[in-house]
Amino acid sequence: MSLFKARDWWSAALGEGEEFDQGCLCVGDVDNSGSGHDKLVVGSYMGMLRIFFPHVSKSSEAGVADAQLLEVQLQNAIIQVEVGKFVSCSELLHLAVLHPRKLSVYSVSGTAGNVEHGDQYQLKLVYEHNLKRTACNMTYGAFGGVTGHHSLCIQSMDGMLMFFEQDSYSFGRFLPGFLLPGPLVYNSRTDGFLTVSSARQLESYKYETLAVATEAESRQDPDQPVKTGGKRLTPDWTFVLGEQALDLSVPSFSHSSSSIFVLGERNLYCLRDNGQIRFMKKLEFSSSCFLPYASVTEGMTNLLLGNHTNMLLVYQDVTLKWAAQLPFVPVAVRIANFPELKGVVVSLSSDGHLLCSYMGTDPSFFSTPKVDAREADYEQVDAEMKKLQKFIRDATRTQDILPKPDAEEELTMKASVSSSVDSPSQALTQDIDGVPVPSVTIQVKVKACSVVSSCKLSVAVQPPLAVTQDQFALEPMGVGSSTVVKFSAFLNGRYPPADLTGDITVSYSSPTGVPRVLQSRFSLPLLLVCVPSSPAKTTKFKITVDTNQPPVDLNAIFPEFSEKSEDKDGNTLAFQFLSGAKVTVVASRTSQRYRIQSDSFEDMWLVVKELVQRFDGHFTELGVKDFKKSFSGPLPLQEYFLSVDHHFQLRLSAQQYQDLLSERAVQFRAIQRRLLTRFKDKTPAPLQNLDTLLDATYSQVMTLAEAAEENRALLEEAFVRLRSATHLLVLLLSLWHGLTPDQTAILEATLLPLLQDSPQLGWEESCDAAVSHLLRSCLSRSSKDQATSLAQMGGPLLSLPRDTARLKKHITLLCDRIGKGGRLTLASEANAPVPAQVQNLAAPGGVEPIAEGPGGGEELELQQEVTKFIKKKQPSKKVKKDKDSKEKKEVSKEPSASTVTEEAGGAEEPVKEAKKEKKESSKEKKESKKESSKEAKEAKEPKEEAKKESKKESSSSKEKKDKDKEGKEAGKESGDKKVPRKSSVKVKEKKKEPEVEDG
Repeated sequence: MSLFKARDWWSAALGEGEEFDQGCLCVGDVDNSGSGHDKLVVGSYMGMLRIFFPHVSKSSEAGVADAQLLEVQLQNAIIQVEVGKFVSCSELLHLAVLHPRKLSVYSVSGTAGNVEHGDQYQLKLVYEHNLKRTACNMTYGAFGGVTGHHSLCIQSMDGMLMFFEQDSYSFGRFLPGFLLPGPLVYNSRTDGFLTVSSARQLESYKYETLAVATEAESRQDPDQPVKTGGKRLTPDWTFVLGEQALDLSVPSFSHSSSSIFVLGERNLYCLRDNGQIRFMKKLEFSSSCFLPYASVTEGMTNLLLGNHTNMLLVYQDVTLKWAAQLPFVPVAVRIANFPELKGVVVSLSSDGHLLCSYMGTDPSFFSTPKVDAREADYEQVDAEMKKLQKFIRDATRTQDILPKPDAEEELTMKASVSSSVDSPSQALTQDIDGVPVPSVTIQVKVKACSVVSSCKLSVAVQPPLAVTQDQFALEPMGVGSSTVVKFSAFLNGRYPPADLTGDITVSYSSPTGVPRVLQSRFSLPLLLVCVPSSPAKTTKFKITVDTNQPPVDLNAIFPEFSEKSEDKDGNTLAFQFLSGAKVTVVASRTSQRYRIQSDSFEDMWLVVKELVQRFDGHFTELGVKDFKKSFSGPLPLQEYFLSVDHHFQLRLSAQQYQDLLSERAVQFRAIQRRLLTRFKDKTPAPLQNLDTLLDATYSQVMTLAEAAEENRALLEEAFVRLRSATHLLVLLLSLWHGLTPDQTAILEATLLPLLQDSPQLGWEESCDAAVSHLLRSCLSRSSKDQATSLAQMGGPLLSLPRDTARLKKHITLLCDRIGKGGRLTLASEANAPVPAQVQNLAAPGGVEPIAEGPGGGEELELQQEVTKFIKKKQPSKKVKKDKDSKEKKEVSKEPSASTVTEEAGGAEEPVKEAKKEKKESSKEKKESKKESSKEAKEAKEPKEEAKKESKKESSSSKEKKDKDKEGKEAGKESGDKKVPRKSSVKVKEKKKEPEVEDG
């Protein structure tokens, strides 16, 4: 044990699983008690804000509880906390809390308690600023020499300094040559700001220079001329560090010393206010944080410096004066004054260990007691050695052959489903459109191998399936006892479910009182949701499944449906769902194909799934090992997108109903207040038809509520049908390309990220995010694109999209990538190398999530591949159309716009959309010129084309310049991240035009 160890005066563990950094700790008299004693303010990345007033207590647990003044859970992550005079016309200290997109200023006040529970503290919001850019850090001070209050400066992730003077926004300036944010500090002696740029140099900007510089409405290109009305922002002085800085500090405890301290990764720098270096100290360790504080020696400064070897070092300028051992690696260190002790060192770790310590030695006075010398009993030692050797031999003999289970299962459960339907049926609805609704009995046997208590059994099935009883309370069971539970399942809706499986969960307490959970799953028969029927000859949707074995008799595969089947040859079998849809299975007599057809695309899922599963079981019983099944295509994406659009329209309707209900409710309450005021008035006034307006508003509210409830029921049905259609699409994709079970599971988790829709998070945005992730990672075109996507940090919040065009493009692109041989795997993310040049792309401003082709040729090729998924496309016409499009491309020398884009969201997605919109507009101008010239822009387009044709030699260079200019203009527009909706409409219209021409 080290003699030089930081002595623990008070400590606390903050939460579980929370993260902290250097800006999450500050010290000050935040409650304005006037005693001069400090309080500790700690904020975490999980949004938890805590305030402590440490003092020594006999009990450690009671000490932490008594010392904690306040604990508040905020909505957003806390990046930095500071204490200062942030409110105008007030000399009191307030607390500034920096969130990623918000700056909040609070007042902390305490109320004296009248009982032994102590004082009560409250956190009150004074004002807040919503930030347009993501914040990185902040600093405060009396900017411009103003006295009496402090102003705030926030540095964003994209290099903008935002200045706030109390509750008003002053101005914003972009730092020149910015790439990555660095530490930021304010120097009150020179009225300037210090930061470390990505060029690894210390830069100083005066507040006056920042105030008169060019307004930062949008990021300016350094190649473009400076806007009028301002000056180009340049630093007052710079100092090359040659390494990245971890922290900056400008101590202000002594006016005589004018020093600036910079903590680098391997060096400690001290500079004067004019940028001249005073001294530099080379460190032999990796530092984590530091804090300059006043020294008793005139003209010198002491420093507390923490490193990654759990050491806290005390330097006087460049001389090491003391070294203390800490129990953790500190990320923030401060000095505080408390009633019992002055100058306490407060340190915080990244996992929430808060420690108040002091320097000094605490030698150990423990002396080893003298051991009585006695002779060893060799016979006893020999017997113990033989016993231990026997244990070792038994363990090594059985550990590899037969592993011993850790503990015997305390409870076993087995669920069995009856092979026949109940008579009479237990369904709540006895018939649907004249067809009786059957029910089937499930028997669950629970057997105890030890004494268990508090047993509860719950049953869950997929909607619209239901059970007669879903909760059971079981009696306490002894060793060897068993309990049998029976219940019935049936269809309780007018549409088929997406899954016929159910889950059984048993929760119980072990003999030692430990709560445990046991789960089991059962499968319901297909006979529960459909009945035999006569086959249909004409249907809308058809799917063909190929096998490598001779055709089998369908009556043998589905014996429960063969009794009432009209076809005795076993070539045709029809299933009539209770909801009204009919699915027909036709086996080819000459080939090894099976066709499933129906008027409802979603209802085919259960039949196709059952058919594939029964084929596997049938050929396994026959001993066929090389049985294979496949799907030759094309994928029914257009039919699938109908279900997606229907579900999305119902979600939009639900949002509209919610908005209308809110408006009518506000109107209803306003009328009630008016009426209440009239009735309470001593001199009654005429109602002026307010009662009639109240009745009409009430009727509107009730009508809207009923319509919203009806829409909610339709939305539940649409989501179940969408799940069925998605399951069917995943199955066809796995049959088409022979996906492994792991790949099929990844694909199913991608396209079905939710098991239930909610107003806050819907299927469309969740599925789009999951598909975009696959396109950026394992299905990316190159390892560079994959590394680029892995270098990207964060992403936009999921919200209801404006339409489904983007989602459908991504799903189509996903199928295309899988069709080209893309592998669905999650291991590629960990193995993908991230080159050094790609890491620079992760700077704020975004990277391109999904790599897009450099020219129109690749986009045209993509269009040809995507057309394979559309049934209505004819090969001969498609080839002819591709040739025509290539000839048109050679004449105009512009890339095609009617292709499926490969972007999957990200920071530069609006740039791609803006480019695409410009290409769309130029192409439309050419086509509309042949019909009629409606706009002036379209009239100028043929002149530009004629000039391009006459100068073919220099056209390529001009096009490159035009593209660069378009990229810059689109880059400006990407700051708002708003893309006009007209672009998506134009893309859809341009996609339909080739089909019209073919027709």
